[in-house]
Amino acid sequence: MPTPRDNPYSAFNFQVSLGGAQGDGSEGTVIGGFSDVSGLGVEINYSEYRNGNERFNTVRKVANTFKVDDVTLKRGIVGSTDLFEWLKTVRDGGSDPRNVTVTLLDEARQAVATWVLRNAQPKKWTGPTLAAKGGGEVAMEELSFVHEGIEYQ
Repeated sequence: MPTPRDNPYSAFNFQVSLGGAQGDGSEGTVIGGFSDVSGLGVEINYSEYRNGNERFNTVRKVANTFKVDDVTLKRGIVGSTDLFEWLKTVRDGGSDPRNVTVTLLDEARQAVATWVLRNAQPKKWTGPTLAAKGGGEVAMEELSFVHEGIEYQ
């Protein structure tokens, strides 16, 4: 759990666990680390409601459903097909929901915050942009997935 401190935690130390054959995210069980995680977010929808005898001439906001954002992971191509295989399973009619865990680490690599994404399933895989211009860019792949809820621990 995060400890209150004067300086915010850095965003460059984190681990991602994809569940399934990927393991629990501990060192040695993750096949290729990720360079970016984006899309951790929740939006709550509200309905407007007003009684006819309300004292104030305004509507009340009543919380109802919520939406979660799609999450995108990016990493360099490391010779592992695990992300594409997960997408392929779902594409071919299978169901493979997983609880994905993103853990923020402090400078000593101790867990300080964890987000658990419930029933995540792949939505889109994007392969690397390849160009023969002799640049030093890294071949990157990304996976976007949907999920049914996010918990902060």
